[in-house]
Amino acid sequence: MRMSRIGLLGGSFNPAHGGHRRISLFAREALGLDEIWWLVSPGNPLKPKKGMAPLAARVSSAMAQARRAPIRVTAIERELDTRYTVDTLAAIKRRFKRHEFLWLMGSDNLAQFHRWRDWRGIANAMPIAVIARPGYDGDAVASPAMAWLRRFSVPLSSFRHRGEWSAPALVTLRFDPDPRSATAIRRADPDWASRHAGSSLRDQVTHHPIPSEEETATP
Repeated sequence: MRMSRIGLLGGSFNPAHGGHRRISLFAREALGLDEIWWLVSPGNPLKPKKGMAPLAARVSSAMAQARRAPIRVTAIERELDTRYTVDTLAAIKRRFKRHEFLWLMGSDNLAQFHRWRDWRGIANAMPIAVIARPGYDGDAVASPAMAWLRRFSVPLSSFRHRGEWSAPALVTLRFDPDPRSATAIRRADPDWASRHAGSSLRDQVTHHPIPSEEETATP
């Protein structure tokens, strides 16, 4: 019996928006995936903490965007107590042995991928699909990580029909640009997080409750 094939999209989701959903559904169709899991990060080491909404608000915004789609929203990094992507992916693979995983990221992240902790370890852990983003393709192509990953590039058509996944493998996805961004949404609606406060949330992968900011705060 074939294992489920899951695409993992990590990020701050500060907030989640329709661009995340559109990219995820496109990737799922293009790559023949069963589901997409959105990994809402408790905190990105490469992003400033200032302006970051509480985890529960970001998860709530992601669940609203993922509604009625083959997308699961999870804050599993909080449960695993992992800080870096390479550790999170290793823990997920150990925990969900009946799934095959693929890492999804935009070309903006590929441009700085060489700054991630043990980025070669990530590439060796699972295939990577890079989604082109306007304005970042040149930097991504010229990046140190791409210089190493280029030798593992696989055409989309052959990747989709592989019987068994292996890594390292890099596939590039291209589709019509989506102009939406979390930064623009925060500027236009700085109080967005307040509308997601107080929600009772349950992780859609682990099924464990996600504490609100009030519940996690120390006295």
